[in-house]
Amino acid sequence: MVSDEGPPQDTVAGVLDGSRPPGVHRWSADASAVDGARRAARRAGWHVAVLPAGEAVDKRSFLALCADALDLPDWFGRNWDALHDCLTDLSWWGTPRGYLLIARGWSVLERTAPDVAATAGLIVEESVVHWRSRPTPMSVLLEG
Repeated sequence: MVSDEGPPQDTVAGVLDGSRPPGVHRWSADASAVDGARRAARRAGWHVAVLPAGEAVDKRSFLALCADALDLPDWFGRNWDALHDCLTDLSWWGTPRGYLLIARGWSVLERTAPDVAATAGLIVEESVVHWRSRPTPMSVLLEG
C-alpha cells in the first residue's frame, strides 16, 4: 500500500531513521530534494538508486531504464518476473543499512503508461514487503 506524501525532507529523514516504516511513499520533490535525499541516504549507509521512471513510454523502455538505473545484473531478463526477482535479491548492491529507490517522474509514468505504472507499482510493493521480514529495509519514493 502506498502511503501519503509528506514534506520531502520529513519523508526521507523518517525513512532513513526508521520513524516512517519501510514502504512505498508518494513524494513531491524537486531535483535538489532528490540530490539531498541521495546524499542523506548514502551518509546513513543506505544504498540508493534513482530511476527516471517518467522517461518511460512503455514496458520495454521502463525495464531498460530499470536495468540501467538500478545496475541490474546481466541475468536480468527484462520482464516483470525478472524485475521482481532482482528487487527481492539485490545481492549485487552489497549489505547496506537499507535500500532506497527513488522513482522520479512517477506521476508522468502513471499518465503516459498507466498499465506499466500499475504493474511496476505492484512489484515494488511486493519487494518492500519481502524486505520487511529481513534485517535490511527497503523503501521506495514515488516522486512526482
